[in-house]
Amino acid sequence: MNIYDYITPQDNETFTTLLEHKNIKINHIVSAENIEQIEYIQEEDEWLIVIEGKATLSLKNKVQTLNKGDTLFIPAKTPHRVLETQKGTVWLTVHIF
Repeated sequence: MNIYDYITPQDNETFTTLLEHKNIKINHIVSAENIEQIEYIQEEDEWLIVIEGKATLSLKNKVQTLNKGDTLFIPAKTPHRVLETQKGTVWLTVHIF
């Protein structure tokens, strides 16, 4: 898969698993401009990078804006939520179990 070969969804996000191996899972995510604000509290650690676009997240009740190239580590069981994304934002996430 080429990570730049994608279609931007009309709403929410599309998730594609690129790799699942041993204790990791790598996802390719493409975000629309209109997303549902879901609170995540995951059992695993997560590292992410914004490949294209821009996103605003709430992490431990603190708002952070991520731009193209920015990375973020989210420890397991940390409440977080995607508040807003620019249309066509592309992410890679690595979940570490």
